[in-house]
Amino acid sequence: MSVKVRFAPSPTGKLHVGNVRTALVNWMFAKGQGGSFVLRIDDTDLARSTAEFEQGIENDLSWLGLLWDERHNQSKRFDRYEDAAARLKASGRLYACYETAEELDRRRKVQLSRGLPPIYDRAALELTDEQKA
Repeated sequence: MSVKVRFAPSPTGKLHVGNVRTALVNWMFAKGQGGSFVLRIDDTDLARSTAEFEQGIENDLSWLGLLWDERHNQSKRFDRYEDAAARLKASGRLYACYETAEELDRRRKVQLSRGLPPIYDRAALELTDEQKA
């Protein structure tokens, strides 16, 4: 079995020491196992991602000698994500959430205070059409 690891920085700023550490550990593990190192640019935040930061990431990794075997951009996969979401909706596994961020945060806090994991209770599935509107 071949090892494949990825480093997935977001091009919304410059690399920092934590990013470099993660890239270095992943690169060393992949190369030590005869595997491949994938640079996956996590550019799904279209409002904050820039080509300049993306180029800076590539330049910095190259300067460090952490060369990648494959390179991908998450933004090029939006169509795949939409297809997957459509399949999940069709199977009833993906559904709208009608709660506000504050309501969800309150529910999480209540669950945590009871020693429970903060898991969504799927309350939206119980709403009537009138409540959804």
